Amino acid sequence: MKVILFGPPGAGKGTQAAFLCDRHDIPHISTGELLRAAIAGATPLGERVRGIMAAGRLVDDATVIELVRSRLAADDCKRGFLFDGFPRTTPQAEALHAAGVAVDWVVEIQVPADLVVDRISGRRVHPASGRIYHVKYDPPKQPDIDDATGEALVQRPDDRESTVRDRLRVYQEQTGPLASFYRELAEAAANRDEQGIRYGVIDGSQDVPAVQAAIAALIGQPPT
Repeated sequence: MKVILFGPPGAGKGTQAAFLCDRHDIPHISTGELLRAAIAGATPLGERVRGIMAAGRLVDDATVIELVRSRLAADDCKRGFLFDGFPRTTPQAEALHAAGVAVDWVVEIQVPADLVVDRISGRRVHPASGRIYHVKYDPPKQPDIDDATGEALVQRPDDRESTVRDRLRVYQEQTGPLASFYRELAEAAANRDEQGIRYGVIDGSQDVPAVQAAIAALIGQPPT
């Protein structure tokens, strides 16, 4: 099972990615982790990435695709893989497709913008331990106080409403064309009556078990 999973911040991609990877026995591939591993491994490709990042530049799509192809050659990818948050843009998707990386499913988790803001801006964190609460869905016993230590909780800068809305704007600008690209690929495969890439949309406003069930129903059961 080869899956691309995407959705806005706060859509629960991480939770669903873990569920799918466990269910289908496939690795969860993050480009951020690939970049860090390449640098730590001091490979020629890693040294190139180190130089790009040290210069304060974004790693170009060609280098990212090279990293991805190298990762997919590993033994643990023989049963498939899951990309979470990659590709982020249409050029990356085009480059991935041109590189011959076959994908079975592209699953988009859709969540209304106001619900995303509600989910993220309501988070409160205990800095020392990393414990996360939510003012509405998982509140501490006392407002803004950590249950275990009695210390103050904080709202991370990335969780502020203005920041969340900016992230949503960028996401929508990037993934609108990306969704169209994969829908068109899936439609073309269907029109040719080929078992190619397929595209599905999941309502991410549901609770976690319901989203899990919807994704399982969409892409099917893992082989026995």
